[in-house]
Amino acid sequence: MKLLKRATQYTTTTFYSPTSRGYFKKFSIGSKSCFFSTSSEEPELMHFMNYLDSLKNFEKSGVPKGAGTDSDDGFDLGRMNRLMDRLGNPHSKFKTVHIAGTKGKGSTAAFLSSILRAEGYSVGCYTSPHIKTIRERMNVGRLNRPVSAKALNCLFHKIKGVLDEAIRLENGCITHFEVLTAMAFALFAQNHVDIAVIEAGLGGARDATNIISSSGLAASVITTIGEEHTAALGGSLETIAMAKSGIIKYGRPLVLGGPFLPHIEHILRDEASLMCSQVVSAYDAGIRATINGLSMFNDRPCQSCDIIVQAERDLKLSIELLDVKLCMIGNHQLHNALTATCAALCLRDQGWKISDGSVRAGLENTCLVGRTQFLTSKQAELLGLPGATILVDGGDFYSFVAHTKESAKALVDTIQMTFPQARLALVVAMAIDKDHLAFAKEFLSGRKLDSVILTEADVAGGKARVTPASLLRDRWIQASEELGIITVHNGMAEYREMFDDQLVTSLTVLEHKTLLAASKSFALSMKMAYQILRRVENQPGILVVTGSLHIVSSVLASLHELS
Repeated sequence: MKLLKRATQYTTTTFYSPTSRGYFKKFSIGSKSCFFSTSSEEPELMHFMNYLDSLKNFEKSGVPKGAGTDSDDGFDLGRMNRLMDRLGNPHSKFKTVHIAGTKGKGSTAAFLSSILRAEGYSVGCYTSPHIKTIRERMNVGRLNRPVSAKALNCLFHKIKGVLDEAIRLENGCITHFEVLTAMAFALFAQNHVDIAVIEAGLGGARDATNIISSSGLAASVITTIGEEHTAALGGSLETIAMAKSGIIKYGRPLVLGGPFLPHIEHILRDEASLMCSQVVSAYDAGIRATINGLSMFNDRPCQSCDIIVQAERDLKLSIELLDVKLCMIGNHQLHNALTATCAALCLRDQGWKISDGSVRAGLENTCLVGRTQFLTSKQAELLGLPGATILVDGGDFYSFVAHTKESAKALVDTIQMTFPQARLALVVAMAIDKDHLAFAKEFLSGRKLDSVILTEADVAGGKARVTPASLLRDRWIQASEELGIITVHNGMAEYREMFDDQLVTSLTVLEHKTLLAASKSFALSMKMAYQILRRVENQPGILVVTGSLHIVSSVLASLHELS
């Protein structure tokens, strides 16, 4: 039997770190302390960030109904084309691979960019959102590094006059994402990249990235189709598929990830046929990928995989890679790697020099922070959580959340694959417009959870889309009742007994039950989950931080500042 100090007895102190030029909080329970970041952008970018903050930001406010559809309600793509024209159409200076999808597009972009860099190409990669700094959205050159603050600041001041004029002429309607997208294309042209890998933001047809002509497009990639931003994308899976198929261009190949429902794949293939686009699917006959096993590398798990492509349908593509060691773990990441491999082979079919060795090296060198990422023991100690095994996963989506039932299942399956016997404690924060109930059910129906601590994290620097921790807790209570799973929460006498007046309480009541608790303080939530896992000696436990890239951002920014 272990004892848990009363969770409300804590103190916080805010510090400024001159080395990282950011603020962080020290959170203490008794003599124990842990640290979490409160800000991370460089002062050098303050003018640029203030400029962006003055623009409409749908990442903060949420996307309007129908905004991503190819209709009168959709975003005005003409506005983006006019902006690019004023900048000299930098996107026409290089070839582009355009990637859309409900999930997996960020990881697929990272895998493909890494493959191209391994071959020696200068690559521009544009993705969203970011973890610690907005610079992460734009990687340029032969190294996998974000654009420097100096380079981004110089570019901003170079084109600011054009941006100002465009905003005036468009009656102030140009958005935060449109400016960032325009700057990414301008940056890539300025650096004379050989090729760009561009992740769509919302949908495809009316997304600000969808300004690429067929002559400038090397290939389109659609990773998956699922229920995300349903209202913004027309209200159904069918309309979501149509919105994403908008990135298909005449005569250019289409790579499909999948798996798709048969009628959804039919929609995508029909659109490709209308555009005279050849199609290769990661689920075509002759294409397969398998996981052989797991091992530890540099204090983190990696998976050994075989990837075999023998495509004969529209395009004749071929590669055989055995014992590929992926640091991005899970079946979903293996499938993202396979999709990226198919895209690379499409480029090779067009004459791009890409060796089998470069495909292997690129896949093995890919690491994406905040996506199924295990922290090292040293990192856990830096956070004031010594001995903890911590997994952070913010999903792989524009909407910042591992928010669909499918993506929650992917995380559950990955945990089961890597630590099948370990006890689990979750710390969860989500945006208000996500399916909290389905997310909760997927975790609760997977395996026994020791505790779920529901907390809050700002979304895109604002609170408009933040779900109150108490509301999240209510959804988890509802999910547990519908599934018949026994929990202990603050509406019950058992819970009140655990957190009695004087902080000394037995946790044996949790032996066969899951604790559900809510706290607005993320740092307190982490400490509670950590202490609950440590109540049983000699039984390993995993502390999982998930639900939002912003909650993950807090953890990773803190590590950057404390290391």
